[in-house]
Amino acid sequence: MRIANTISDSIVDGAGLRFTVFTQGCPHHCPDCHNPDTHDPRGGEEVTPEAIMEQVGDNPLLQGLTISGGEPFLQPAECAALAALAHQKGLDVWVYSGYTYEVLCGAPEYRALLDETDVLVDGPFVAGKKSYDLRYRGSANQRLIDMKRTRAEGKLVLWEQADSLAHFTRPPS
Repeated sequence: MRIANTISDSIVDGAGLRFTVFTQGCPHHCPDCHNPDTHDPRGGEEVTPEAIMEQVGDNPLLQGLTISGGEPFLQPAECAALAALAHQKGLDVWVYSGYTYEVLCGAPEYRALLDETDVLVDGPFVAGKKSYDLRYRGSANQRLIDMKRTRAEGKLVLWEQADSLAHFTRPPS
């Protein structure tokens, strides 16, 4: 997979301490994007999901893995493989996308990544709706979707902070 970079200890890319992977390549080109260096699909570097999980290691403080961008759904199979490896380690998986949930659900090639996603932050960044008061998202149009509950209930369910500890606790080692 092609990535721009990683951050080993993020507290802004989802609940808890997270390992964040920024994928390379993005078709959205949102005005005022905070990661414009990820837009070029030829930039960044090639790595395997396994190599990324080696970087993750066995940090007992990590709650999860976040796959951001760029646009993760440009590399759905690779990102799904990475998410599956994170789940095997007991980590939850958040995925940020400039596409909406409704668009993603309509494309079968995205199913595997959606199935490996615990929280989907969807929608493009809209500079006019930017707010620093929002948790885990850049603009008010973006939604935090609890994918586990959405799948179980058969309807879109928004993620709530109170759910995070009961919903995504790691199994005991």
